[in-house]
Amino acid sequence: MKNRQKRFSFIGLGLLLIAGAAALVLSAFEDNIVFFHSPTEIVNKFRAQKLKPAQRLRVGGLVEKGSVTKVSDGATNRFKVTDLNNSIIVEFRGILPDLFREGQGIVAEGFYQNNIFNATDVLAKHDETYMPPEVAEALKKSGQWKPNEKK
Repeated sequence: MKNRQKRFSFIGLGLLLIAGAAALVLSAFEDNIVFFHSPTEIVNKFRAQKLKPAQRLRVGGLVEKGSVTKVSDGATNRFKVTDLNNSIIVEFRGILPDLFREGQGIVAEGFYQNNIFNATDVLAKHDETYMPPEVAEALKKSGQWKPNEKK
């Protein structure tokens, strides 16, 4: 083998090793990545049976006015999250964030089972102008986007 062939074989082997390492890292992340969905997307995927039973999801939208209630156990909160096209029921056991209120944007992380989103975490938006980009995009798609509206 000439020096040039040896150099190309080492470079090829190095690239192959890097590609293999990248594939291993990406496959390890696949189970831990949590994708954001709007209520409409979750309802449509559930109807089409594209959601796995234990699939971890993030849902974002606005808390529907008049939907916040406490379940009889006293520790579980139930409310609806809407993208102004569809809404889903969210149950969260624990203390809601201080900024949580009706009509505000939230992001909840958890599992969707039996037409109820069981949230393990609820995040409320932190000021009057911020909205998660995914929530804003979902509202734009639904035709309900009002960027300059003050609440």
